[in-house]
Amino acid sequence: MSAKENTFRPAGRYRSPLPPPPPAVHAPGQFVPDDAQCFRYWEEFAMLDNVAEHSRMVAAVATCIAERAVEKGMDVHVPTVRASALLHDLAKTYCIRHGGNHSQLGGAWVAELTGNPVIACGVSHHVYWPFDMDLARYFTPLAVLYADKRVNHNELVSIEDRFKDLIIRYGIPMNLQDRINETKRQALELEQLICDTLEVDLNACDFDSGRLV
Repeated sequence: MSAKENTFRPAGRYRSPLPPPPPAVHAPGQFVPDDAQCFRYWEEFAMLDNVAEHSRMVAAVATCIAERAVEKGMDVHVPTVRASALLHDLAKTYCIRHGGNHSQLGGAWVAELTGNPVIACGVSHHVYWPFDMDLARYFTPLAVLYADKRVNHNELVSIEDRFKDLIIRYGIPMNLQDRINETKRQALELEQLICDTLEVDLNACDFDSGRLV
């Protein structure tokens, strides 16, 4: 697939009217926290154990996808993708207890902690991506978004099963069915885009081995 074909233009009503952000690509010299540092951030922000388990699994999925992208010749910095995935729910515990948008708050916290806009972008946009889904320009946030949609609590599931749970937990009690269904539509389109680009069937992978099949 050519660079131009690594893009999907969403038509959903939640598409942002604003111009897209600069390319979320790792630059030499940018600080990227390793696993140990990310775990220290978890402790600093009192992350709940179940949120930590979910984050570990999301990071495993995102890391496998990033490694496959490197194998296919894409300009992807695997440690950046992994750090963003490990930190994607950094604000989840705070927002459970006090309210607020955990992706936006988490993105602000991660930007302050790391000074790395690429990692922060993956955190801020792990729920929904309101721009063109361009893997070459925005691999990190799109990989984190997709990985999050494949993990329900700490279990690897299909996108269909993930969104069944989301509808039950948030859609019905909060009347968010339309928004959740739009997010599901995007996740399925992103899944197809990644499968086509990386030449892999993501639904045939268990992600346990650290490599895609």
